[in-house]
Amino acid sequence: MPDLFSPYTLKGVTLRNRIVMSPMTMYNSVDGKLDDYHVSYLGARAAGGFALVFGEQMAITPDGRTTTSCAGIWSDEQVEGHARVVAIIRRMGAVAAIQLGHTGRKGSELPPHRGVNADRTKKQLPPDHPDGWTCVAPSAIPYGGGGHTYPVHALTVDEIRALHRSYADAAVRARDAGYQWLELHFAHGYLGASFFSPLANQRTDQYGGSVVNRARFLLEALDAVRAVWPERYPLTMRLGCDDLHPQGTQFEDSLLAIRMMKEHGLDLADLSLGFNTDQMVNPPMNQPGFMVERAHRVRRELGIAVAASWNLGVPREADRVIREELIDLVMLGRPALANPHWPIWAARELHHPSPFSLVQEDWRWWLENFRGHAPSIGWPPAAPGVAVTTPAVS
Repeated sequence: MPDLFSPYTLKGVTLRNRIVMSPMTMYNSVDGKLDDYHVSYLGARAAGGFALVFGEQMAITPDGRTTTSCAGIWSDEQVEGHARVVAIIRRMGAVAAIQLGHTGRKGSELPPHRGVNADRTKKQLPPDHPDGWTCVAPSAIPYGGGGHTYPVHALTVDEIRALHRSYADAAVRARDAGYQWLELHFAHGYLGASFFSPLANQRTDQYGGSVVNRARFLLEALDAVRAVWPERYPLTMRLGCDDLHPQGTQFEDSLLAIRMMKEHGLDLADLSLGFNTDQMVNPPMNQPGFMVERAHRVRRELGIAVAASWNLGVPREADRVIREELIDLVMLGRPALANPHWPIWAARELHHPSPFSLVQEDWRWWLENFRGHAPSIGWPPAAPGVAVTTPAVS
């Protein structure tokens, strides 16, 4: 029976455990490049025991960013920064992963730490703002929610094909930078998700209408990347599998799309929500592990590996969904930001016989052989009987 700390192999890549740092947009890039900030931030999570470490969604084109301070991999000049990040992640014993995507009609935003709307949604900048641009989408329908009301450009077929070439070019740069795991971002209201959702896609050509047509953009992007991405490395996808809206993406649609993607070379499905509208029906955001049930259905019915995120930051729950073989990998976003050593803390909470085995060998030696000096390192607490605990962020 597997558990949270069991190794996991997919294709030619073996992870030291089942704990993944999920992609998180950090608004800390200049010209889309990764620098010392990303080396430090992502290297710390690899050192803390995460098995697979993602940065943020990496834009395949400049207008595929959320803000002008977001990262990308649309230029050869950006490869060096990615290679530095890959090197530190590997040195700390983890596998470096990259997520490629395009924000579509959710781009041209102001970084949220610089200001949000009254309802705490992100502000979109007008196309004529120095840090703004005209967003693209399957149809000329603005997102609407959170003040995203500026006109958007409906992509032509030729522009769609150019974007698929951009996916492939970005994948080649990711390969050259040394990444060993690649994920395509087709969730959260971004471009792939909007093509898949009837709420955003009202095209009447081969990219609109039926489920098969709405999945075409996703499949062609997958095909373009599959053609250049090494077969020995996993190719995965984060899919917005449900809009939680009667006129939006339905989960049954996603089962069909994932089945097709598996036939086209998809190795793992990372399940999330569509977020193509703010008008969701009974959103389950406060429920623990609410994506696990959908992910397990995909695993059981389609025979493909799955990952899930959302509210899995409590160690016992994360361990349970792996032990019961509901999902294959646990994705953690905010818990990873709150505690770079979340895997070690979780191992202690779950009474793992060797929690420090999750870190690199030299650190492990110091931590395992000098426990008598625990008060000087704060591990465990000096007071007898005090439980080791760190607030979880779910």
